[in-house]
Amino acid sequence: MTKKILVLCTGNSARSQMGEGLFRTEGGAGFQVFSAGTKASSVRPEAIAVMKEIGIDISGHRSKSVDQFSGQSIDYVVTVCDSARDNCPVFPAGSARIHWSIEDPAAVQGSEQERLAAFRRIRDQIHERVKAFFRDPVAAAR
Repeated sequence: MTKKILVLCTGNSARSQMGEGLFRTEGGAGFQVFSAGTKASSVRPEAIAVMKEIGIDISGHRSKSVDQFSGQSIDYVVTVCDSARDNCPVFPAGSARIHWSIEDPAAVQGSEQERLAAFRRIRDQIHERVKAFFRDPVAAAR
């Protein structure tokens, strides 16, 4: 049976978008993966660029509101920022809540290279956590 994963952050512009792409790639056909934000905005071009570097195309993603998923049965709700965790709506019983406090790469100021470096670092942090999730989802939820 297919499991559903929803990755949440505030703007659904970077961390959750990268998380969606990474969960889809690592999880394969056994998972349906979505991302959303508590205050949806638009997908950051830096997120698209650094994901493309590792062969994952998120250029077709769009930013979505978490309200779009309200009331749906979701197996795993993964929040990747503290604000999303604090403002996440209640999902039906049975949803495992996982929280990863991950720095917002969109907040980094500087040159294009400095911003891209921040997005790469955050992408790699999320990727390690996603791989750990698929090794042991129960441990990842702690």
